[in-house]
Amino acid sequence: MIHLVPGDPVRAALGPTAPASLVAERRAALGLDEPLVTQYVNYVRDILHGDFGTSMTTGESVTDVIKARAPATFKLAGIAFLVAIFVAVPLGVLMAALTRDSRRRGLELGFTATTGGLAAIPSFLLAVGLVYLFAVTFQIFPVAGLGGVSSYVLPVAALALAPIAALSRIVRVEGLRVLDQDYIRTARGKRLPARIVYVRHALPNTLTPTLTLAGLLLGGLVAGTVLVENIFAWPGLGGTIVSSILAKDYPTVQGVVLVYGVGVLLVNLVVDVALAVIDPRSTIREA
Repeated sequence: MIHLVPGDPVRAALGPTAPASLVAERRAALGLDEPLVTQYVNYVRDILHGDFGTSMTTGESVTDVIKARAPATFKLAGIAFLVAIFVAVPLGVLMAALTRDSRRRGLELGFTATTGGLAAIPSFLLAVGLVYLFAVTFQIFPVAGLGGVSSYVLPVAALALAPIAALSRIVRVEGLRVLDQDYIRTARGKRLPARIVYVRHALPNTLTPTLTLAGLLLGGLVAGTVLVENIFAWPGLGGTIVSSILAKDYPTVQGVVLVYGVGVLLVNLVVDVALAVIDPRSTIREA
């Protein structure tokens, strides 16, 4: 797809006044004068040897660029994911407990409307609103950059708010289903404390579909960092891939996209393993 974008990356890197002979020589050195299929085969061969190529614009090794910037991206996405889980799950369970059996209709409608609105707002739009409100207007948090703990607040909030809204709605629905099961009625009939009913019996059975959706959300968070990082001038892969696309820096774009893809696959693998560990049905089968 990046090859279909008009423009010559070599000419862009060398400048408009560079002689045609130098441009042709540079294209040959980079292998860009070969057919696209040949370029692809050579690229895959190099990847299998651990070589992601060299940036056309900076001359840096793409591997070094990824090593330097990937930690900031995955740390941001990881923190946003943990915040989303630790806020959405208790919130969803609490709302299920408060609104079961059609009680507190006003609270249920307010929760549904609020979470539905937040879930529909794109992360980059939330980021702009948070910057304007908390960084420009009230000047509570820094506008951009990676500094202390405070610099994480707005980017994490921009990434986590929509997943919190979507996930808490799912948790509430699953919580209502679980709280209506016979074993929950039995636990209540035994006059077990509410803490035992909700934490030991209801929560584990709610987590299975929750983790499935959470895995999809984490994959979306990793990809969502691209725009959010550019808004907050975050020194991660998001800014790198945007600038590389504009410069048609093929090796850097391909390397960063590959890292994002591998990250999403690893997230799905971790979620599958976690589901196998915590699924109550697995425990029953083992017993």
